[in-house]
Amino acid sequence: MSIYWPILLAVAADIFYQITAKSTPQNLNPFAALTITYLVSSAVCFLIFYLTKGGSLLQEWSKLNWTAFVMGLAIIGLEAGSIYMYKVGWNVNTGFIVKAICVGIALIFVGYLLFNESITMTKVAGIAVCLIGLYLINK
Repeated sequence: MSIYWPILLAVAADIFYQITAKSTPQNLNPFAALTITYLVSSAVCFLIFYLTKGGSLLQEWSKLNWTAFVMGLAIIGLEAGSIYMYKVGWNVNTGFIVKAICVGIALIFVGYLLFNESITMTKVAGIAVCLIGLYLINK
């Protein structure tokens, strides 16, 4: 079970995420909503840190590198992009899939270029299937 719980958590969270992104009021500036989102998220992270790890948060922060800061910027793009995706009319049953397929295909090349991961014929076939899926889902 230890290998599956992170995937189950991510899937469940993403389902709730897509529902809330799609349900964000049309007349609300997404960045106003995201300020509350990040305040809630920060408070929950702070609480979970002390419940699971304890110790000094400042000591943990001293171990940070560039990744936490860049991830913060990436998350803003992810969140705002998702909310705007729904604001301009994407359906919840296709918008996320189109985005996920595009990200998945891009990450095959990112993995190759940045992390020396191989691009196999199976992955190339998977890209082809994804592209066919994109065509079919948007038809």
